[in-house]
Amino acid sequence: MTITPLRTVSATRYITPLREGGSLPGIVEADDDGTYVLKFRGAGQGIRVLVAELIVGELARYLGFRMPELVFAELDAALGRAEPDFEIQELIKASVGLNLAMDYLPGSMTFDPLVTQPLIDDQALAARLVWFDALTTNVDRTARNANLLVWHKQLWLIDHGAALFFHHSWKDWQDRAKSPFNMIKDHVLLPFVTVEDLERADAELAPQLNEAVISEIVNLIPDEWLGDVPELGDVTAHRQAYIEYFCKRLEAPRAFAQEASRARLKL
Repeated sequence: MTITPLRTVSATRYITPLREGGSLPGIVEADDDGTYVLKFRGAGQGIRVLVAELIVGELARYLGFRMPELVFAELDAALGRAEPDFEIQELIKASVGLNLAMDYLPGSMTFDPLVTQPLIDDQALAARLVWFDALTTNVDRTARNANLLVWHKQLWLIDHGAALFFHHSWKDWQDRAKSPFNMIKDHVLLPFVTVEDLERADAELAPQLNEAVISEIVNLIPDEWLGDVPELGDVTAHRQAYIEYFCKRLEAPRAFAQEASRARLKL
């Protein structure tokens, strides 16, 4: 599978906020007649959320998970003039420029393991997702907030802004790249897989993510979203740090994969 560059659209109409998310994403229409869930660069959680969305979303797509299309979304301040909510007006003003948006899946339903059991009978898929979320340190795949949608009877991954939490503070990032992910114990799909399923997922997925693949995905990040970490240096060094982080994390033995197996044994 090849890495496809993201398209760029311009938001033409703000429809409604999605207040479930901490970053207050909104549904917008764009100049390609598409409808998208837009993540604002000016939201309180900052530009790092967009970087995580892009990297983790495209890694997921590369590994064969179902992911709505991600696009860059240009936002003009004029979009907020007709918005009566002052908070939304200010958010749009703070987000003028290049943002990130995800294709809106009309009619999709929030995944509930108690209701949509047939979708998790595929233990291989469930184990692959547990492994992937351990790799990307995704804290938002719990029973309380699974960030999974059911659309056309298939499971779709959304909302990865809370992943890669290491990049909110780059201190000791090289050591943290090799660390386990203890919060995998709370993963919504962990009870539905076996240790053997997880081991097979590790053997299958890890070899697919080599430095060349990771570099292609990291190189999708716009320059203007990088270069604001003085201890890393310029944009090029900042980009290279993401690549090195994943390369180190994927080196055997993989502590995150071992931790997932340990967590499953404790259930």
